[in-house]
Amino acid sequence: MIELKLIRKNPKDINQEYTHGELFIRMSKGEWKDFCYTLEDRVKDYNKDGDLNDEGEKKVYGETAIPFGKYDIEVTWSPKFKRNMVLIKDVPEFSGIRIHGGNTKDNTFGCPLVAYQTDWKGKIWKTAEHDLTKIVQENGGKGTIEII
Repeated sequence: MIELKLIRKNPKDINQEYTHGELFIRMSKGEWKDFCYTLEDRVKDYNKDGDLNDEGEKKVYGETAIPFGKYDIEVTWSPKFKRNMVLIKDVPEFSGIRIHGGNTKDNTFGCPLVAYQTDWKGKIWKTAEHDLTKIVQENGGKGTIEII
């Protein structure tokens, strides 16, 4: 089983409209390997309790990153994108969360974007989506992602 870990770099900066991070991969209980950069919408799970039920944490469609926590992932067909992609399953108050490519927070719609390059100022580029999907697929097509 494959494990992913997304470490957010500026999750408590409420002045930012985006959240940068780094994605790490571990296969079959091996060592964690740095894989790529991430970009998400603004984090609203300020106390990191895994829900958006506290004051000021209300989910806003297309403007809120998924809550902190550990989730199952699976490579499945995306009817919207018309290709196999990594799906993050059972995210509270969210549905259809896919890890995909993009360049700015305007491309996220609540989903984590993945890429090999970043400016740490709200942009990423050189998508890592296809490589990530292939790695997950080659390692059983399922696993977990922990967002911290």
